[in-house]
Amino acid sequence: MTEHDETDVLVVGSGIAGLASALAAAREGADVTVATKATRPEGASSWWAQGGIAIARDDPEQFKADIVEASSDTADPEAVDVLVENANAAVQDVLLETLDVEFDTTGMDEDGDGEADFDFGREAAHSSNRILHVDASTGKHIHVPFLNYLDDHDDVTIRDDTAALELIRHEGRVHGAVLESDGDFEPTYAGAVVLATGGIGDLYPRTTNPAGSTGDGIAMAALAGADVTDMEYVQFHPTVCVANDSPFLVSEAVRGEGAVLRNGEGERFMPDYHEDAELAPRDVVARAVKTERDATGEVTLDVSPLDFAGEFPDLVGKCEDHGVAYEDGIPVAPAEHFLCGGVDVDEHGRTSLDRLYAVGECARTGVHGANRLASTSLLEGLVWGLRAGEDAAGKEVDVIEAPELLERDPELPERFAGEKFHRLRRVMDEYVGLERDPDDLGRAMAVLRRLKGEVDAYTRTRTSRSLYELRSASVTALLIARQAAENEESVGCHHLVDEASADGGRAPEPRADD
Repeated sequence: MTEHDETDVLVVGSGIAGLASALAAAREGADVTVATKATRPEGASSWWAQGGIAIARDDPEQFKADIVEASSDTADPEAVDVLVENANAAVQDVLLETLDVEFDTTGMDEDGDGEADFDFGREAAHSSNRILHVDASTGKHIHVPFLNYLDDHDDVTIRDDTAALELIRHEGRVHGAVLESDGDFEPTYAGAVVLATGGIGDLYPRTTNPAGSTGDGIAMAALAGADVTDMEYVQFHPTVCVANDSPFLVSEAVRGEGAVLRNGEGERFMPDYHEDAELAPRDVVARAVKTERDATGEVTLDVSPLDFAGEFPDLVGKCEDHGVAYEDGIPVAPAEHFLCGGVDVDEHGRTSLDRLYAVGECARTGVHGANRLASTSLLEGLVWGLRAGEDAAGKEVDVIEAPELLERDPELPERFAGEKFHRLRRVMDEYVGLERDPDDLGRAMAVLRRLKGEVDAYTRTRTSRSLYELRSASVTALLIARQAAENEESVGCHHLVDEASADGGRAPEPRADD
């Protein structure tokens, strides 16, 4: 590992947050390297985003109020101010003027500016129509042109299929990261490092995230000593199609247009749970769906009240590809969707470690509190990405000794990582899921500590991407379980139940060898 690379700003991750960071840093004259283990374009979480991106329009105060209310009044007001007050300008600058994203329009020009008006959508817990979208595939219509734009930028280098294994740090300052590509690894030194590694979907058996969402940025930051906060707030999306072994997200926008949820007896149930019915906050709807599935065996999303084929042709295509007869209702269940916590950052994405930034889902900005408002994730990634990238530029690169990663022992069996992941997911699903029992959280921590200890023993003498992903997942899972156990208050995504009230009793404790 005597050879190394240098760059002014190293961005780890290629979703909207990472790309916005790269764009902003390059605009400041920095030489930027984007290292992403994703393969294009589907490997990044942003590509999978369906609903859209919310903006303030002409009513920022109401937008702020909706964010805070959805969070159960736990969102950081200062962070919410940053998000909302920069929303319109960020979308106008990057998505409309720079990338020329063609959001859906009404086909009419009611304001007389010579252009068709945007077809603003509405989703759960929003009090008005403020969401820009492209059918139900907004993410890829933003992500692909963003990648293409930065590909042509002279100051930006994008390294696909490249994973960050460990941060290079010394005395509270981060100097770069050790990167792995095609089995080779070497240090890349940078004036600043921006973590934009996305979510944690691989920690759960059912998720809306792409494969490879193992919490890498959170784990690397935590192991380097950065503050990590609000990890217990794991959001589950209430409507994921579960008709077969390939679940897919059914956008909240479908409910925003009038679809209703029915239980196995054909009854619409959400009005009994919340006054906003299907448009209640996500945590409320997700728990209601779970309760009704447990009680009646099934929950379906009834799309007959709207022109589903006309308004959501992309989702119709998914239903057809998966053999789902949507006319009879789409079978749905909750699935892990978004982590509201993460690496603690300020209004510019700065972490507690010097020269280390975090943006997007791996960051805890405070905007979401205990529960995220729909269609604010792309916006948060864009706003904080721009702010972090601008702040990260202009810092000197210092080359120091990188951590030594060893390869002195034989390779692990091919099934090793898969078997450990199976064990981890079972623990997280049974004990640290949509509903949690305090005693079960203690059991989860015990199993996860043993798992982390086993993985740590292997990483001392072996280096591979799959092993380090497993390390990231075990570290992140333990952080979630630990912070969930420390929080004795049910709020937002963190919902506590005792053993006596839990429907169906408690599942048996996973064995250490599962």
